[in-house]
Amino acid sequence: MNPLLDFSGLPRFDTITPDHVAPAIGELLAESRALVERLAAPATPATWDAFVQPMVDNGERLSRAWGIVGHLHSVNDIPPWRDAYNGMLPEVTRYYAELGQNLALFAKYKALRASPEYAALPPERRRIVDNEVRDFRLSGAELPEEKKPRFQAIQEELASLGAKFSENLLDATNAHAEWIANEADLAGLPEDVKAAARAAAEKDGKPGWKFVLQAPSYIPVMQYADNRDLRARMYRAYATRASEFGKTEWDNGPLIDRILKLRAEEATMLGYASYADVSLVPKMADTPAQVAAFLRDLAAKARPFAEKDMTELREFARAELGMETLESWDLSWTAEKLKLARYAFSDDEVKQYFPEHKVLAGLFRVIESLFAVNIEADSAPVWHPDVRFFRILRGTETVGQFYLDLYARDTKRGGAWMDEAITRRRLAAGSQTPVAYLNCNFPAPVGERAATFSHDDVITLFHETGHGLHHLLTRIEEPWVSGIHGVEWDAVELPSQFMENFCWEWDVLQGMTAHAATGLPLPRSLYEKMIAAKNFQSGMQMLRQVEFSLFDLQVHSDFDAAAADGAGRKVLELLQRVRKEVAVVFPPEWNRFPHSFSHIFAGGYAAGYYSYKWAEVLSADAYGAFEEAGKLKGSTLDAETGGRFWREILAVGGSRPAIESFKAFRGREPRPDALLRHNGMVAA
Repeated sequence: MNPLLDFSGLPRFDTITPDHVAPAIGELLAESRALVERLAAPATPATWDAFVQPMVDNGERLSRAWGIVGHLHSVNDIPPWRDAYNGMLPEVTRYYAELGQNLALFAKYKALRASPEYAALPPERRRIVDNEVRDFRLSGAELPEEKKPRFQAIQEELASLGAKFSENLLDATNAHAEWIANEADLAGLPEDVKAAARAAAEKDGKPGWKFVLQAPSYIPVMQYADNRDLRARMYRAYATRASEFGKTEWDNGPLIDRILKLRAEEATMLGYASYADVSLVPKMADTPAQVAAFLRDLAAKARPFAEKDMTELREFARAELGMETLESWDLSWTAEKLKLARYAFSDDEVKQYFPEHKVLAGLFRVIESLFAVNIEADSAPVWHPDVRFFRILRGTETVGQFYLDLYARDTKRGGAWMDEAITRRRLAAGSQTPVAYLNCNFPAPVGERAATFSHDDVITLFHETGHGLHHLLTRIEEPWVSGIHGVEWDAVELPSQFMENFCWEWDVLQGMTAHAATGLPLPRSLYEKMIAAKNFQSGMQMLRQVEFSLFDLQVHSDFDAAAADGAGRKVLELLQRVRKEVAVVFPPEWNRFPHSFSHIFAGGYAAGYYSYKWAEVLSADAYGAFEEAGKLKGSTLDAETGGRFWREILAVGGSRPAIESFKAFRGREPRPDALLRHNGMVAA
């Protein structure tokens, strides 16, 4: 049997090869088309059992198999997997486009919603029917027949462009290396960073030290390297990835323009003023104007703090470092020096207290304390030797399982993300166990030394685990609204950002730290310094996120895509206008940030990047309930509050509107007070 067609259990990563992709996906597409033809026929009644349930059952098979292919393309992007993925991507995209435009299916969903059966359906099934009717309209089902082929072609081309955008970025990232021959040029860099660079050079059979643009190598150079020329070279290489400054075939500028033109054309065909209007239909926010007002209000609140942050940085650089001008490649390094001077600790000092095994134990303790579960090591076929597998138990019931892929590799796309392998659903034999992938890009162990994580790495791990918990702890057994499915995009970050808060709690940190050399836990005195520095430059960080969000919103709403010049220049001009409105940091003219902004050009965040800040209002306010419990009970790890969060937020998935879930947990509408307080933006 083709292992991609084996749905009896976990993915068979030990036997799946690129050669399996085309036969398996081709067979599933043929099965799906045959089923759709039967279900769309007049003889099939518009009822849940006769019509919707077969669609759900069949859809899961295709989504599981194609999900494995997409996952392997992301974590093992070698030529055979890239070719296998790209070879079937147009076919899969075409099928879903055809499905979304099938008027007979659309008519059946509308008939079901208008029938007496609809009122008798459980709430989660009514939610599915409502979502399907909405999504058919967004998929062009109501377009005139002569326009549907063009709409379908747009979907196929956008899928191909998104994949190419990611591949260009990965290839451009991997193409650059800095080779250092003289150890004196490495002044300021932590020993473990130098050891990793030395190991990278040895792997290539060369002397000296090798630094690359992958985050575990790039970020420490920008933060710690005293060698300004090295920082400048690394920054320029990083800031111009996938642009006209590199290989022509890797330039994402023309792709950006083409993506925006196609999205604008799609919006026009659907009768919307802009792609942002289309994007917001299934989200909590109502209009681009509402989102813009939300972002500008955040910018206005953050700006005084950001201006103060920048002034302090410039004054420190001038007075203490003898630097009259701060360039973009100086900011992280200068900030680290100022932080050390002001708070008497460095990020590297903190990093030594977070060895991987203690971090994982601490993370699991938080989950176990809040949600009355146990996490145990488990075994399963994996795609790389570094990947681990775990089981979540509630009593004797296995409620979820997850893969953990922590380390950066040159065949793995950048960033951190959670994805699903299997979704919870009801089967004849019982509930199907949900399975998730948790992926990060942390520094791998070097030699005998265990991996140590920065505090930011720890926060990232907690963040992605929050997404994982949303998927794994659901109790909804209809897969189209189970876990993260059906959750509004601007609310999907609530559980992830919520989990980040525990990374600042003493009763959490003291149990998840042990110095790499001495084994001693994090001292309370160092923790107090971390808390004092928690909102260091938070104003600048807030404005940076607002800048990205406002750019994303405007490029999909207030930008004339038809006027794009084919090289991304008009997009860069728009970004400059956004920066003039909200930013306090202005990168060099040659910075090509949009060319690596994969969230909006290759991910699912187009006209939705604002959701990070939108959901942060929800997550900070939700965490306020745990802070209130902590004042009464001495710890934010409160099982009673955790139980309510599980029942009202995690367990219900997308089976009801996110605002209803929030109000069920908090007992009221969300308020921004906690977000501003957590970021130190409340007047003393």
